[in-house]
Amino acid sequence: MYGVLLMLALIVSTESQVVHRDSEFVGCSDTEEEFLFGFDGEELFHSDFIRKEAVATAPDFADPLSFPGFYELGVANIEVCKQNLALYIKANKSPDEQLAPPDASVYSKDDVVLGVQNTLICLVTGLFPPAVNVSWTKNNQIVTEDVSLSQYRRKNDGTFNIFSSLKFTPAEGDIYSCTVYHKALESRFITKTWDVDVAVPGVGPAVFCGVGLSLGLLGVAAGTFFLIKGNNCN
Repeated sequence: MYGVLLMLALIVSTESQVVHRDSEFVGCSDTEEEFLFGFDGEELFHSDFIRKEAVATAPDFADPLSFPGFYELGVANIEVCKQNLALYIKANKSPDEQLAPPDASVYSKDDVVLGVQNTLICLVTGLFPPAVNVSWTKNNQIVTEDVSLSQYRRKNDGTFNIFSSLKFTPAEGDIYSCTVYHKALESRFITKTWDVDVAVPGVGPAVFCGVGLSLGLLGVAAGTFFLIKGNNCN
């Protein structure tokens, strides 16, 4: 009993504290409005000002939460944000806007299998201000269906990340592109391409294994032959 109690005491005494971080983000400009809550770097829910409703984004296993009046709280915070923005611009005599050009990358959510639906993700990072436009093409044709755009994610350096996703069914030879339009880019836009490239299993490993096994068996047979000859000589 003493040993058990001592072990439990050691476990309790060495238990480390875990620090979590809640976040609330309010952003506004002439074209953008955003209000969201997050936890440990993950979004919990946000206000959708187009559909005029609150959207819980945490998965079911994370026990998503919301509360009545969340959307209306977002509307109120945006109004305060716009008033403060106008006040700051006037007080600082319209300072020059700081610009940070974004970078972009395109990748598939899952391993690519021909004929099986998948999702392409265009990740846009390091942009400021957050106003950005993302578009998709398939074989040089503009795609608008099955396209979605995430909320902005603020980074510790003050810039923002955002990603756009496109549901698609890969077919051999298809080429997709993601174009990002932002005022900080010299050409005003950057384009990243992604083509359907399904890896075909190589025959190299199988051939090498087969050759190695054959040589091994040949060596065993040769060794057995010389062993028998040696015994006959004796």
